[in-house]
Amino acid sequence: MKQIQVDVAIIGSGTAGLAAYRGAKAHGKSVKMIEAGPYGTTCARVGCMPSKLLIAAADSAHQLARAPGFGVHIDGEIRIDGKAVMDRVKRERDRFVGFVLESVDSIPAEDRLEGRARFVDAHLLEIDGHTRLEAESIIIATGSRPTYPSQWDELGDRLLVNDGVFDWDDLPESVAVFGPGVIGLELGQALHRLGVKVWMFGVGGQVGPLTDPQVMDYASRTFRQEFYLDEDAKVTRMERQGDGVAIDFRNADGGTEQIQVDYVIATTGRRPNVDRLGLDRLDIMLDDRGVPIVDAYTMQTSLPHVFVAGDASNQLPLLHEAADQGRIAGYNAGRFPDIRAGLRRSTLSVVFSDPQIAMVGVSYRELEKRYGGCDCFTTGEVSFEDQGRSRVMLRNQGLLRVYGEQGTGLFLGAEMIGPDAEHLAHLLAWAHQQKMTVAQMLDMPFYHPVIEEGVRTALRDLNDKLHLGPKIIDRCMECGVGD
Repeated sequence: MKQIQVDVAIIGSGTAGLAAYRGAKAHGKSVKMIEAGPYGTTCARVGCMPSKLLIAAADSAHQLARAPGFGVHIDGEIRIDGKAVMDRVKRERDRFVGFVLESVDSIPAEDRLEGRARFVDAHLLEIDGHTRLEAESIIIATGSRPTYPSQWDELGDRLLVNDGVFDWDDLPESVAVFGPGVIGLELGQALHRLGVKVWMFGVGGQVGPLTDPQVMDYASRTFRQEFYLDEDAKVTRMERQGDGVAIDFRNADGGTEQIQVDYVIATTGRRPNVDRLGLDRLDIMLDDRGVPIVDAYTMQTSLPHVFVAGDASNQLPLLHEAADQGRIAGYNAGRFPDIRAGLRRSTLSVVFSDPQIAMVGVSYRELEKRYGGCDCFTTGEVSFEDQGRSRVMLRNQGLLRVYGEQGTGLFLGAEMIGPDAEHLAHLLAWAHQQKMTVAQMLDMPFYHPVIEEGVRTALRDLNDKLHLGPKIIDRCMECGVGD
């Protein structure tokens, strides 16, 4: 068996792994990047980019369907060519993957090693029985994989996770989507707008990543107007029948409905790829899911020389977060044992549905937990239904809720569904990272007429409800205000 010794070993070559490699090499250390599967990030192959390509096609079809609302009529049939849609999705997807592969190819061959790595001990990895690699520091950047109930495997090739959608040569006639989270909402709505009959089922009432009950309720009502959505479904039967799947479920009226779909798409969550690494051989602290507990600012585990980054860290499964975590882990592994806290940016997440969903800063649920149910934070809001620019564009759906801290006036976060939420969220995330007060945000320029005026309306509403001054701070010290 081949024996290798390096300063830093990185398990995984996705977004986090590539960032970690660059970070470790910046310190002049010898590095080996180990990859068990195909090169290319989840984002490029089966995530962000192919899903946005499908959504772009759906948006185009939706714009045509909405044109009569402006007095613009299209004579003749609007025809969606499923084969052409999927051909473009796959061609452009492959192009994006190619860019990632170019980045991987730029890494010297002697710094790459193919195979599945498992821990032998805290510093020793074995790769597919052909190589033993000893490293001073080790970074786990193995990503995550879709998860669903094991009994669904009985559906055979009629069951897909989101990865499989992007291998279609044509669009199906019907699908059932299980899981109205980020991936489920994006894929389900896009397929619906491309002419696919869609049923979407959830459990527990959750829609997207939202935690603010008012915003979530608005989102539920909005999506239910467009396609079938039951956020807390009672499915009584699901079984393979020929080239499809038969599903029985109870509808909102309590009656039983029966449907037959071409595919079931499981978007019911993802699990970190750490269960096959041999972590049981290490004296390392794990959470209740068997994932190493990681310091959010250093990416360090309870084993000082072992770091975890990206989706494998079970923190925020977002590309920009994976890149940041990988960079922090790479820097710290490269200069080990000189460990330093890295920059963690304000939380920013977007769902590319229509209307879009976005969350910024501290979530509503986290604020309720932090302040223990007292009135140390308050909310402001705006509806986009009567917002000027939104009505002009016939995109007047949505609700924005912003949160501020009593006593200090500090802007804490926001949750929203609405037009161009991706852009509104960026403005709010920048303000949050700069630790701006609501008053300071209101001093910023706003043009007219733009959707951003809705942000100003919500901030004005919030500002009117804030009570500033030392008395408020004294009253709320037990909640952490002023810490």
